[in-house]
Amino acid sequence: MSDLVIRPITTKADKKRFVDFAWDVYKDDPVWVPPLKSEVLGLMTPGENPWFEHGEAAFFLAERNGRPVGRISAQIDRLVLEHMGPGIGNWGMYEVLDGETEAGPALIATAEAWLRERQMTRALGPISISIWDEPGLEITGFDDPPTAMMGHHRPAYEAQIEGEGYTKAKDLYCYALDIRVPLEPLAQRLIQAGQRSSRIRLREVDKSRFDEEAAIILNLLNDAWSDNWGFIPLTPSEIAYAGKKLKTIIFEDLVVIAEVDGEPASFMITLPDINELTRDLDGKLFPFGWAKLLWRLRKPKVHRMRVPLMGVAKKHQGGRLAGQLAFMMIEYCRINSVENYGASHGEFGWVLEDNGGMLAIADLRGSRRSKVYRIYEKAL
Repeated sequence: MSDLVIRPITTKADKKRFVDFAWDVYKDDPVWVPPLKSEVLGLMTPGENPWFEHGEAAFFLAERNGRPVGRISAQIDRLVLEHMGPGIGNWGMYEVLDGETEAGPALIATAEAWLRERQMTRALGPISISIWDEPGLEITGFDDPPTAMMGHHRPAYEAQIEGEGYTKAKDLYCYALDIRVPLEPLAQRLIQAGQRSSRIRLREVDKSRFDEEAAIILNLLNDAWSDNWGFIPLTPSEIAYAGKKLKTIIFEDLVVIAEVDGEPASFMITLPDINELTRDLDGKLFPFGWAKLLWRLRKPKVHRMRVPLMGVAKKHQGGRLAGQLAFMMIEYCRINSVENYGASHGEFGWVLEDNGGMLAIADLRGSRRSKVYRIYEKAL
């Protein structure tokens, strides 16, 4: 008889064990970057993460002789049901110890059973916890450390998940490039034409009006991404929550809004790779990690920059203007990243595999597809 036990977590101590388990999985992985434990706990906590205003989740630990050997989440989001279709449930936060062959299938089966009990007919995963958090399983790029807000996984997970009957729903791409190299001549001509246009104005965000600026950007995001596969609109409380989390890592010369005829038309957020600044904190902000991080964020110097979010208002998509605005913002942030932060490389993504417009922008001279993350699906 197996001594494996799968149980839902119910206490604060359980939540801590759930979060800490990642350290058991990746303790010998030189590429893994420990997440901030407070961030992961916040993601899982109703009353702190406003996702729970429209979603419910359960978290499970696999234990053998009282020792954690795996974990998983299962979740249902009413906005997913509304925007992606009825019967779609998600699971994520999947981790299993190396060499553990029984826990993975048991955890996935447990998450599926939880979803079926709630009348779900299709599972998408891994999504941890929403499409805006850490979507997808890392399929390629294991040798490159993940940038901020992207996951890192054991290569064995691909076979484990596919072994349970899952097939690809969608791939998400990340692109890496040397940002010390100016954009190609065609892009430069578009940029120069845009700079001469009286219709277009490029401006940095003003952190003294942070709430207002965050609302402009995230409302643009909701509009720009509304036709994308997997799109789930951010609610007002989620916009406020995201703004609060991002405020300390937002730098005015790295976040730009493009206006057309006086109206916000597109935006681009560039962030220093915060993983470079937190990697040695071992996930702990207290007692000294918070002070170290605040000091490092005063004038951060990093190797990599990341563009996690970029969008063009729907009414401007599909034409020359969309590409022009994108290249203007990219070049503006590229120059500032190199000159003000000492960065040499950048990462752009994630981008849906079939988002032709964004793929054309990401496919800059010298860029390469650095990582692929896959979201799987299965009928329940």
